[in-house]
Amino acid sequence: MSIDTLLYWVGMAAVAVNALTGVLDSGRKQMDLIGALLVGVATALGGGTIRDLLLDRNIFWVVDQAYLMTALGAGLATFFVARSLPVPPKLFLIPDAIGLALFTILGTQIALQWHVPWLAASLMGVITGVVGGVLRDILCNDVPLVFLQGELYATAAWIGALSLIGLQEIGIPPVAAAWAGMAIVLGLRLLAMRFHITLPAFGQQKPS
Repeated sequence: MSIDTLLYWVGMAAVAVNALTGVLDSGRKQMDLIGALLVGVATALGGGTIRDLLLDRNIFWVVDQAYLMTALGAGLATFFVARSLPVPPKLFLIPDAIGLALFTILGTQIALQWHVPWLAASLMGVITGVVGGVLRDILCNDVPLVFLQGELYATAAWIGALSLIGLQEIGIPPVAAAWAGMAIVLGLRLLAMRFHITLPAFGQQKPS
């Protein structure tokens, strides 16, 4: 499989997963179909849109509307399935971790293909990974998850993005490096959720 083929299908999977998380989270606010779809589509497409604007690149879902149709289809399916089944309040966190991993590596790899310097490319990956979730939380009238004191989120994305870049620098093929980067982001995020691994918070005091 070529890296371009991998990136295409990773992008489609990321869009579907993030649309699912957006619709699931909107269920807490008892939104109607249009509201839930708006949240789902913003979650699915927001990070990649900001990335493309920063790179002065044609916006991916405008160029290929299959991404938009995937977001709408996944959002619709999630809305009607979730309405008929009991959904735990935090269920969206698992697919959110998967979407974070997929979008982070996708954004980093695209930035590298556009010859963005390595540090900026890693941040493009983080932006692609987290901005959709930020839009989801804002539309659901919540403080964005990435800004709260809690388990590693953007940090996991950044470590995965830097790992991808480092692996390619030492000669690992791009496809293998991409899979490894996704595994690192997902693994760190899930471990952080399981063991409550956090960064120090501003003003946090050590016990005396």
